[in-house]
Amino acid sequence: MTSWTWFLRQGPLRRSMGVILVLALGAFMLLPIATMVMWAFADKWHFPGLIPQRFSIRWWKWVFENGNVGRAMVYSFTTAPVVTLLSAVVCVPAAYSFSRMRFPLKRFLFVSLLATNAFPKFGLYISIATLFYRLGLMNTFAGVVLVQLINTLVFMTWIPSAGFDSVGRELEEAARDAGASRWRVFWRVTLPLAMPSIIVAAILAFIAAFDEAQGTLVVGAPKITTMPVLMYTLVANYPEPVSAVFSILLATPSVVLLLIARRYLLAGYLAAGFVR
Repeated sequence: MTSWTWFLRQGPLRRSMGVILVLALGAFMLLPIATMVMWAFADKWHFPGLIPQRFSIRWWKWVFENGNVGRAMVYSFTTAPVVTLLSAVVCVPAAYSFSRMRFPLKRFLFVSLLATNAFPKFGLYISIATLFYRLGLMNTFAGVVLVQLINTLVFMTWIPSAGFDSVGRELEEAARDAGASRWRVFWRVTLPLAMPSIIVAAILAFIAAFDEAQGTLVVGAPKITTMPVLMYTLVANYPEPVSAVFSILLATPSVVLLLIARRYLLAGYLAAGFVR
């Protein structure tokens, strides 16, 4: 038995190491967030100070009074819901088809949806921009919506498909035996039971569209600038507090939506979406 193995087998020492590792992981995850929050309220922060020497909210006022920030927020909170709704209209019927129907190349088509996430996206966005230029979709709202839609296809197909898979066919057959039509069975039995997975997918699709930057930059800039795209400019050309304030504003919707979806995520709907 090596000295290291003997060390790990000691009860109190093992527990102490576990506590230390958890604290180290927590510090690794939380310290950048704490630093960002302090920068957002810092008016003066010079080395070697561990915290700002003076706090202020003047950078928050600057951000909210900046016209570019306001326009970016409007575009972000307009495109993301439209992308989520359009993704649901397109992908939920496809998810039901993958779950309940048999057709050639079904598994291949299902797995091929991962192709949008399997390769570097910037090259894909350049190719899309070339096509959009010929179709007159560059620097348009429709073009930004379509390029953001790419990032939602996997979420809005895989996870609802798993939700439909989890609905027992015996329930649908019982409803049919009671005289319900196929359409009524879908609306009254299948869809309500699969709804938690659709909600989770919609939330993840909204977050993916809201946080998308590269495709929006290539297709929409400079006319349409969303919050993630504007973030590039703020980081490069403005003081750290401005970037910190904007980072908090950009992260808040995602955090709120994930908290809302927490009970569905813990129920295993997300994990189920990637198991077939």
